[in-house]
Amino acid sequence: MSDTTPLLRLDGIRKNFGAIEALKGISFDIGRGEVVALLGDNGAGKSTLVKIISGGQEPSAGRMIYEGREVSFSSPAEAKAAGIETVYQDLSLCTNVDVVANFFMGREIVKRYFGIPVLQEKEMEAATAKAISDAGTRIPSLRTNVEHLSGGQRQAIELNRFVHWGGKLVLLDEPFAALGVEQTRRGLEMIKKIAAQGIGVVIITHIMAQAFQVADRIVVIRQGIVAGDVRADDTTADKVVRMITGEALRPSPATPAEAR
Repeated sequence: MSDTTPLLRLDGIRKNFGAIEALKGISFDIGRGEVVALLGDNGAGKSTLVKIISGGQEPSAGRMIYEGREVSFSSPAEAKAAGIETVYQDLSLCTNVDVVANFFMGREIVKRYFGIPVLQEKEMEAATAKAISDAGTRIPSLRTNVEHLSGGQRQAIELNRFVHWGGKLVLLDEPFAALGVEQTRRGLEMIKKIAAQGIGVVIITHIMAQAFQVADRIVVIRQGIVAGDVRADDTTADKVVRMITGEALRPSPATPAEAR
């Protein structure tokens, strides 16, 4: 498969809820190592699209081409097995156990001695420490229960876990909504590091500055359609706002001279 083949291609994705058409033919690509900011007003269809990509909902029509082949995920577990992870503001960590337990949850390293399964705590801790260190994240102790960590540290654990286990595409749904300025800065830096490893990133955010700070491309969804798909370097916040509000979709009013 060519390196120029998109990691994910959305081709005419539609979603109906009864008579309501939430998505009206969404089409765009996500490349390997590319950060795409998905913007749009409330009710534009962003969350519905993310749920379709991540297996939470099935499209009414259209195709998803993932790693060069058409796919259809019937559950989030299927999408996760394919290397697609969704990170929400409310993270999926277990707060009453430590960092190592969260990192290896469902993938614990166990060896049998005389038929008795023994958890390999030191091996798991060493692997967790390396992954956390490589990402530049500071955790007081890997044996600290997650409930005692900051929001930024929890988010770093979830993202590092995703990368460590071979993730290929991560969907971030308002990941910094509850974080402070410094934690958000570190989170944006982590996104750049993740993308640098060839992982595709889609970030949903209402904060325009975050989109321009981290995204390679900006895709705007308005009323279930793609209202704009532009390189971040080739546009401005004002132009994106006009796409979000629909002003960019309407022709400019005629001047008095043109109206005559």
